[in-house]
Amino acid sequence: MSKIPVYFMPGLAASVAIFERIKLPEDQFEMFFLEWEIPLEKETLTEYAKRMTTKIKHENPVLIGVSFGGILVQEMAGFIAARKVIIISSVKTNLEFPRRMIVAKTTKAYKLIPLSLVQNIESLAKFSFGNKINQRLKLYEKFLSVRDKRYLDWAIEQVILWDRTIADQNVIHIHGDLDDIFPIRYIKKCIIVTGGTHIMILNKYKWLNANLPSIIMGTPNLDELAMKKRFC
Repeated sequence: MSKIPVYFMPGLAASVAIFERIKLPEDQFEMFFLEWEIPLEKETLTEYAKRMTTKIKHENPVLIGVSFGGILVQEMAGFIAARKVIIISSVKTNLEFPRRMIVAKTTKAYKLIPLSLVQNIESLAKFSFGNKINQRLKLYEKFLSVRDKRYLDWAIEQVILWDRTIADQNVIHIHGDLDDIFPIRYIKKCIIVTGGTHIMILNKYKWLNANLPSIIMGTPNLDELAMKKRFC
Protein backbone atom coordinates (compact mmCIF):
# COMPACT_ATOMS: atom_id res chain seq x y z
CA MET A 1 0.00 0.00 0.00
CA SER A 2 1.37 3.44 -0.93
CA LYS A 3 2.00 5.92 1.85
CA ILE A 4 -0.34 8.86 2.43
CA PRO A 5 1.38 12.20 1.67
CA VAL A 6 0.93 14.74 4.45
CA TYR A 7 1.94 18.36 3.84
CA PHE A 8 2.50 20.69 6.79
CA MET A 9 2.26 24.51 6.66
CA PRO A 10 3.66 26.51 9.63
CA GLY A 11 2.12 29.58 11.24
CA LEU A 12 2.74 33.24 10.54
CA ALA A 13 6.48 34.01 10.26
CA ALA A 14 7.30 30.49 11.46
CA SER A 15 9.68 28.00 9.93
CA VAL A 16 9.11 24.29 9.43
CA ALA A 17 11.16 23.76 12.60
CA ILE A 18 7.88 24.00 14.55
CA PHE A 19 7.10 20.50 13.27
CA GLU A 20 10.37 18.92 14.40
CA ARG A 21 8.65 16.93 17.16
CA ILE A 22 5.75 15.74 15.03
CA LYS A 23 6.19 12.11 14.04
CA LEU A 24 3.75 10.02 12.02
CA PRO A 25 4.10 6.26 11.47
CA GLU A 26 6.53 5.91 8.57
CA ASP A 27 4.83 2.80 7.25
CA GLN A 28 1.60 4.74 6.67
CA PHE A 29 2.54 8.35 6.02
CA GLU A 30 5.14 10.44 4.24
CA MET A 31 5.67 13.92 5.67
CA PHE A 32 6.44 17.04 3.62
CA PHE A 33 6.97 20.59 4.82
CA LEU A 34 5.98 23.81 3.06
CA GLU A 35 7.95 27.02 3.58
CA TRP A 36 6.60 30.56 3.42
CA GLU A 37 7.41 32.35 0.17
CA ILE A 38 7.84 36.12 -0.07
CA PRO A 39 4.59 37.37 -1.63
CA LEU A 40 4.60 38.98 -5.04
CA GLU A 41 3.63 42.63 -5.37
CA LYS A 42 -0.12 43.07 -4.77
CA GLU A 43 -0.58 39.30 -4.57
CA THR A 44 -3.89 38.29 -2.98
CA LEU A 45 -4.22 35.42 -0.55
CA THR A 46 -6.10 33.45 -3.20
CA GLU A 47 -3.33 34.01 -5.73
CA TYR A 48 -0.69 33.11 -3.14
CA ALA A 49 -2.56 29.92 -2.23
CA LYS A 50 -2.74 28.91 -5.88
CA ARG A 51 1.00 29.52 -6.26
CA MET A 52 1.71 27.44 -3.15
CA THR A 53 -0.17 24.47 -4.59
CA THR A 54 2.63 24.15 -7.16
CA LYS A 55 4.74 22.88 -4.25
CA ILE A 56 2.38 19.91 -3.84
CA LYS A 57 3.83 16.99 -5.77
CA HIS A 58 1.33 14.29 -4.85
CA GLU A 59 -2.30 13.61 -5.69
CA ASN A 60 -4.93 13.69 -2.96
CA PRO A 61 -2.64 14.85 -0.13
CA VAL A 62 -3.50 15.65 3.46
CA LEU A 63 -2.99 19.36 4.20
CA ILE A 64 -2.22 20.38 7.79
CA GLY A 65 -1.83 24.06 8.66
CA VAL A 66 -1.07 25.85 11.91
CA SER A 67 -2.55 29.30 12.71
CA PHE A 68 -2.20 31.46 9.55
CA GLY A 69 -0.96 28.31 7.85
CA GLY A 70 -4.37 26.83 8.65
CA ILE A 71 -6.04 29.69 6.83
CA LEU A 72 -3.71 29.19 3.88
CA VAL A 73 -4.28 25.44 3.49
CA GLN A 74 -8.03 26.06 3.43
CA GLU A 75 -7.49 28.43 0.51
CA MET A 76 -5.14 25.96 -1.17
CA ALA A 77 -7.82 23.28 -0.98
CA GLY A 78 -9.84 25.35 -3.44
CA PHE A 79 -7.29 24.55 -6.15
CA ILE A 80 -6.42 20.90 -5.51
CA ALA A 81 -8.23 17.80 -4.36
CA ALA A 82 -7.18 17.06 -0.79
CA ARG A 83 -7.76 13.84 1.10
CA LYS A 84 -8.21 15.90 4.27
CA VAL A 85 -7.66 19.46 5.46
CA ILE A 86 -6.69 19.73 9.12
CA ILE A 87 -6.14 23.04 10.89
CA ILE A 88 -4.45 23.46 14.26
CA SER A 89 -4.70 26.60 16.45
CA SER A 90 -6.46 28.39 13.61
CA VAL A 91 -9.91 29.51 12.44
CA LYS A 92 -12.39 28.25 9.84
CA THR A 93 -13.94 31.67 9.06
CA ASN A 94 -13.49 35.29 10.08
CA LEU A 95 -16.52 34.83 12.35
CA GLU A 96 -14.17 32.99 14.71
CA PHE A 97 -11.86 36.00 15.02
CA PRO A 98 -11.57 37.65 18.46
CA ARG A 99 -12.96 41.15 18.81
CA ARG A 100 -9.54 42.81 18.77
CA MET A 101 -8.98 41.53 15.24
CA ILE A 102 -12.35 42.87 14.14
CA VAL A 103 -11.45 46.25 15.64
CA ALA A 104 -8.07 46.14 13.90
CA LYS A 105 -9.84 45.59 10.57
CA THR A 106 -12.25 48.46 11.16
CA THR A 107 -9.59 50.93 12.29
CA LYS A 108 -6.83 49.63 9.98
CA ALA A 109 -4.57 49.53 13.04
CA TYR A 110 -2.93 46.40 11.65
CA LYS A 111 -0.96 48.61 9.25
CA LEU A 112 1.08 49.87 12.22
CA ILE A 113 2.20 46.42 13.40
CA PRO A 114 4.87 44.91 11.07
CA LEU A 115 7.79 47.29 11.68
CA SER A 116 7.80 46.63 15.43
CA LEU A 117 7.65 42.88 14.80
CA VAL A 118 10.70 42.98 12.56
CA GLN A 119 12.66 45.00 15.11
CA ASN A 120 11.69 43.05 18.23
CA ILE A 121 11.73 39.25 18.45
CA GLU A 122 9.70 39.33 21.67
CA SER A 123 6.90 41.24 19.93
CA LEU A 124 6.99 38.86 16.99
CA ALA A 125 6.90 35.82 19.30
CA LYS A 126 3.89 37.19 21.17
CA PHE A 127 2.11 38.10 17.95
CA SER A 128 2.73 34.70 16.35
CA PHE A 129 2.56 32.39 19.36
CA GLY A 130 0.56 34.31 21.97
CA ASN A 131 1.42 35.74 25.38
CA LYS A 132 2.16 32.37 26.99
CA ILE A 133 5.71 32.16 25.68
CA ASN A 134 7.38 31.95 29.11
CA GLN A 135 10.06 34.38 27.96
CA ARG A 136 11.94 31.56 26.20
CA LEU A 137 12.90 33.94 23.43
CA LYS A 138 16.05 32.13 22.31
CA LEU A 139 13.92 29.08 21.65
CA TYR A 140 11.21 30.99 19.81
CA GLU A 141 13.73 32.91 17.72
CA LYS A 142 14.65 29.52 16.24
CA PHE A 143 11.07 29.00 15.07
CA LEU A 144 10.43 32.52 13.73
CA SER A 145 12.67 32.69 10.71
CA VAL A 146 10.58 34.77 8.31
CA ARG A 147 11.40 38.36 9.26
CA ASP A 148 11.05 40.06 5.87
CA LYS A 149 8.94 43.20 6.25
CA ARG A 150 7.24 42.64 2.89
CA TYR A 151 6.07 39.25 4.11
CA LEU A 152 4.93 40.53 7.51
CA ASP A 153 3.06 43.47 5.97
CA TRP A 154 1.31 41.12 3.60
CA ALA A 155 0.65 38.26 6.04
CA ILE A 156 -0.87 40.40 8.78
CA GLU A 157 -3.12 42.14 6.28
CA GLN A 158 -4.25 38.82 4.77
CA VAL A 159 -5.18 37.44 8.20
CA ILE A 160 -7.11 40.53 9.30
CA LEU A 161 -8.89 40.96 5.96
CA TRP A 162 -9.67 37.27 5.37
CA ASP A 163 -13.21 37.31 3.99
CA ARG A 164 -14.37 33.72 4.47
CA THR A 165 -17.65 33.64 6.40
CA ILE A 166 -18.89 30.11 5.64
CA ALA A 167 -16.89 27.23 7.07
CA ASP A 168 -15.98 24.23 4.95
CA GLN A 169 -17.69 21.42 6.83
CA ASN A 170 -15.00 18.98 5.74
CA VAL A 171 -12.23 20.88 7.52
CA ILE A 172 -11.07 19.18 10.73
CA HIS A 173 -10.24 21.74 13.40
CA ILE A 174 -7.99 20.97 16.39
CA HIS A 175 -7.82 23.73 18.99
CA GLY A 176 -6.46 24.30 22.48
CA ASP A 177 -8.73 25.52 25.25
CA LEU A 178 -6.04 27.99 26.40
CA ASP A 179 -5.32 29.56 23.00
CA ASP A 180 -4.92 33.32 23.54
CA ILE A 181 -4.58 34.31 19.87
CA PHE A 182 -7.84 32.65 18.82
CA PRO A 183 -9.74 32.16 22.12
CA ILE A 184 -11.81 29.00 22.30
CA ARG A 185 -15.01 30.91 23.12
CA TYR A 186 -15.15 32.14 19.52
CA ILE A 187 -14.45 28.74 17.94
CA LYS A 188 -17.22 26.44 16.69
CA LYS A 189 -17.16 22.69 16.16
CA CYS A 190 -13.62 21.64 16.90
CA ILE A 191 -11.65 18.94 18.68
CA ILE A 192 -10.48 20.60 21.87
CA VAL A 193 -7.12 19.75 23.39
CA THR A 194 -7.19 20.37 27.13
CA GLY A 195 -4.39 22.68 28.20
CA GLY A 196 -3.48 23.47 24.61
CA THR A 197 -2.21 27.00 23.90
CA HIS A 198 -1.53 28.67 20.56
CA ILE A 199 1.86 26.93 20.52
CA MET A 200 0.54 23.44 21.19
CA ILE A 201 2.25 22.24 18.00
CA LEU A 202 5.38 22.55 20.16
CA ASN A 203 4.27 21.55 23.64
CA LYS A 204 1.36 19.19 22.92
CA TYR A 205 3.24 17.21 20.30
CA LYS A 206 2.72 13.94 22.20
CA TRP A 207 -1.06 14.38 21.94
CA LEU A 208 -0.77 15.22 18.25
CA ASN A 209 1.54 12.29 17.53
CA ALA A 210 -0.86 9.94 19.29
CA ASN A 211 -4.02 11.21 17.62
CA LEU A 212 -3.17 12.62 14.19
CA PRO A 213 -2.89 9.18 12.55
CA SER A 214 -6.43 8.18 13.48
CA ILE A 215 -7.75 11.65 12.62
CA ILE A 216 -6.15 11.44 9.17
CA MET A 217 -7.46 7.92 8.63
CA GLY A 218 -10.92 8.97 9.77
CA THR A 219 -11.32 6.36 12.47
CA PRO A 220 -12.54 8.62 15.32
CA ASN A 221 -16.12 9.90 15.32
CA LEU A 222 -15.28 13.56 14.72
CA ASP A 223 -18.85 14.84 15.00
CA GLU A 224 -19.21 13.19 18.39
CA LEU A 225 -15.85 14.53 19.53
CA ALA A 226 -16.76 18.04 18.44
CA MET A 227 -20.08 17.89 20.27
CA LYS A 228 -18.33 16.78 23.45
CA LYS A 229 -15.78 19.54 22.91
CA ARG A 230 -12.91 17.29 23.84
CA PHE A 231 -10.59 14.63 22.55
CA CYS A 232 -8.03 14.02 25.24
